[in-house]
Amino acid sequence: MKDANEPADDITLIYDGQCPVCTAYSCNVDAGENQLKRVDARSSDPEVLKALKAGVDLDEGMVVLHQGQLLHGADAMHRMALLAPSSGFRNRVNRLLFGNLTVARAAYPFMRAGRNTLLRLLGRKKIGRLDKPA
Repeated sequence: MKDANEPADDITLIYDGQCPVCTAYSCNVDAGENQLKRVDARSSDPEVLKALKAGVDLDEGMVVLHQGQLLHGADAMHRMALLAPSSGFRNRVNRLLFGNLTVARAAYPFMRAGRNTLLRLLGRKKIGRLDKPA
């Protein structure tokens, strides 16, 4: 438990704002006592540009920036699962599914394929590289 005077960790979650599943996840994920900043990967937010500059393909997964680390895809979901409190049904399910890094890494490609299929069905384009001119 953190001391009341100790600041919470800042966490940034970068997700695809045009993907209904990604948006639902970002709205429902709980970072416990930490301050969570949610950022649409399709925006020109400085955090998005930082991820792109690091060479992250935002179509390959969400990003978590936490404690100086940039985590992508399954590693990002794993970190969010570990930060979530153990109370509440959604948090327990999140921890069960993604609290184990091996399971998270095995499941994530299927989730990404589902996202890509959903975007195609909805007629939405992939994010692409926002730091490159069209």
